[in-house]
Amino acid sequence: MNRTFQVDLRGVVDLLSHHLYSSPRVYLRELMQNAVDAVTARRAADEAAPAEIAVGVTGRTLTITDSGIGLTEEQVHELLATIGRSSKRDQLGFARHEFLGQFGIGLLSAFLVADEVRVLTRSLDGSAAVEWIGRADGTYRIGPAEREVPGTTVELTAREGAEQWFAEETVTELCALFGSLLPFTVTVQGKAISGAGTPWRKDDRAPGQRMADLVGHAQDVLGFTPFDVIDLNVPEAGLTGVAYVLPFPANPAEHAGHRVYLKRMLLTESADSLLPGWAFFARCVVDAGELRPTASREALYSDGLLDSTREALGEHLRGWLVGLTRTDPARLSRFLEIHHLGVKALALHDEEMLRLVEQWMPMETNVGRMTLADFRSRHGDVRYTLTTDDFRQMAAVAAAQGLAVVNGGYTYDSEIIARLPLIDPAQSVRRLEPTDLMTRFDSVPPTTELELRPFLVAAQRSMDQLGCEVVLRSFEPASLPVLYLVDRSAAFQAELRSTKDRVDELWAGVLAAFDKPADDRPQLVLNHRNALVRRVCSTREPEKVALAVESLYGQALLLGYHPIRPADAALLNRSFLGLLEGLLDRAVPLED
Repeated sequence: MNRTFQVDLRGVVDLLSHHLYSSPRVYLRELMQNAVDAVTARRAADEAAPAEIAVGVTGRTLTITDSGIGLTEEQVHELLATIGRSSKRDQLGFARHEFLGQFGIGLLSAFLVADEVRVLTRSLDGSAAVEWIGRADGTYRIGPAEREVPGTTVELTAREGAEQWFAEETVTELCALFGSLLPFTVTVQGKAISGAGTPWRKDDRAPGQRMADLVGHAQDVLGFTPFDVIDLNVPEAGLTGVAYVLPFPANPAEHAGHRVYLKRMLLTESADSLLPGWAFFARCVVDAGELRPTASREALYSDGLLDSTREALGEHLRGWLVGLTRTDPARLSRFLEIHHLGVKALALHDEEMLRLVEQWMPMETNVGRMTLADFRSRHGDVRYTLTTDDFRQMAAVAAAQGLAVVNGGYTYDSEIIARLPLIDPAQSVRRLEPTDLMTRFDSVPPTTELELRPFLVAAQRSMDQLGCEVVLRSFEPASLPVLYLVDRSAAFQAELRSTKDRVDELWAGVLAAFDKPADDRPQLVLNHRNALVRRVCSTREPEKVALAVESLYGQALLLGYHPIRPADAALLNRSFLGLLEGLLDRAVPLED
């Protein structure tokens, strides 16, 4: 025998309150939404029909009355007493997408704040009025009622502990929050809170007045004065609205909260999937007719239409940026100062934005801040460093050798530089390597190098324990005594060997398979043009040579912002103490 499930309504209400709805405040939105659907259904049959929703509060009792299509007794039995049935519109033969509700659970939200719901309704077809009383224990009763005009009134009395949701100030605030953009009159205690339309509507307002209204709207609902306002329109989703450009930098890691209305009823104040991830510099306020809500009607349902809408809105923002390059370059520069991260993120995927970044966004170089377009026109080849530390280590020396270098260490910069050949296939782009500098350095004369051979042997012996090769060259600037150069392969090998020293025997054996010979070791380049280095090179005592070279090595690490290993830290300490000891040995004691 087939049997019907028994529903524990209290359990269902508890499930809704803790796992579906974010707050009991949604009860008011759900009741307003049902009233809006009823009015929409009536006006679909008669455009001249009254369209009014009135909310009243008396003590602990709230009523919401609409001039909608109403229900017959049969529809009351079928719809109000069935959990999960998709409300009245399908039964009445109207297209589903014309209505806000979708899941037939809206009326249950009333039980979040009340133990009993009273519905008084009269259908437009002339049937007698009906009263339906539902209780939180799952029982209900239906009987005749007195109502002269078509429509519905829902009455709730606050349960103990829920009185705050029935306070007149709270009810007025929530009704204005959810229904302020509805196209017909909604009143609370006789005061209208809707009917003015959307602030972005195109009407007979002067352009300046419309912009002022939009700026005021952003200040009121979002709390900031926007840098600019972008009109949005996606016909496929029935979407209109505006994007407000933030006047301050936004954190890309934070999800933007967009304000979304469905058919003029507020869906959410914190939609985080409306714009592409790169567009974190904008906050949207939109109204959509075709996007689907989730079951709680507090978020957008993720589907193909939402995906295409997100792409279309991204195109609007992209078009606004491109338009600024032609109409207001100064304003574009101010925008880029604030929101460079968002634009650079877009440039990683969009060639038009890549051109915008190249033409308008200054980057750090060793010959001053300039755009990539200016850098290319002055220097041709684009050399760049992958990290800011690399730039600090090599920028000054590269400039002295006549090499212009871009700092690619900031967020997205190196990836953007690497994409430049997409807009100019003839463009040469490559990372600056230490070998590029070494080829620009002058070798010391062979006779000089031969004379300094004992020094170089002693210096190399002291550096072998650190896996570093000592090289003698002449280069500018002469004020720089020493330079520590390490390429990517050498850096990897150094990290590999450091790790191998810290792990157990098994993993050390595994890592040893990746260890290469020491011909790619980092290089400690001594500058023979530097007066101090020439004095050091004249030293013949091995102990003093080791102390001097170790001191220069430590200085090179510090000046080049290189990581300090434990062995390096020990060397820095030893060389400092050695120099101090030598100084004290030569010091003349103070006389008493």
